[in-house]
Amino acid sequence: MHHARQHAQIHTAERRRRLAHEAARLIAESGIGDYQLAKRKAASRLGIHDDASLPRNHEVQAALREYQRLFAGPDHAALLRRLRQAALQAMDFFAAFSPRLVGPVLDGTADARSPVQLHLHSDDQEAVARFLDDQRIPADARVRRLRMDRQRNAEVTVWGFAADGVHFELAVLPRQALRQAPLSPVDQQPMARASASQLERLLAG
Repeated sequence: MHHARQHAQIHTAERRRRLAHEAARLIAESGIGDYQLAKRKAASRLGIHDDASLPRNHEVQAALREYQRLFAGPDHAALLRRLRQAALQAMDFFAAFSPRLVGPVLDGTADARSPVQLHLHSDDQEAVARFLDDQRIPADARVRRLRMDRQRNAEVTVWGFAADGVHFELAVLPRQALRQAPLSPVDQQPMARASASQLERLLAG
């Protein structure tokens, strides 16, 4: 009985690993940004329909890092550096809004399609719109739902624009969000984020 259960656990773990790597490949090659969608497509392709075998998002993220290291190598490192340098310039430009870098450019899983995602902070909902207008930066606005903590969701304005071939997404959060980051859609923990000085140290390292 014990051996049968152990065998089943090993089999499930192997399927989770296969699904994580297939989902990572789909994300890297097809530009799928939704981990849940990537996992469902991977399960369909591999013919695995057991919910217990579905990997967690952080397992897919780890597999994506491994895929990029193996198949992109120096090219991916150069791209990541270029996007982080662009992020640093943007953070200097938007310094009045206490910007923080989040997302794939920070965690190292960005590809050529990934936007630089910044959180800007202001209790004046129109301040960022006025700043963009004053600087004559054409930007499109949309609304994104973020989980601020375990109990609260919030709909925040996200401004999108492109500069020098890099796409930027600026989410406008209240100042109090500086104390605790919203929850990550990957693992439902507070998002990893970096200030300009932290990003400078990351680039220097």
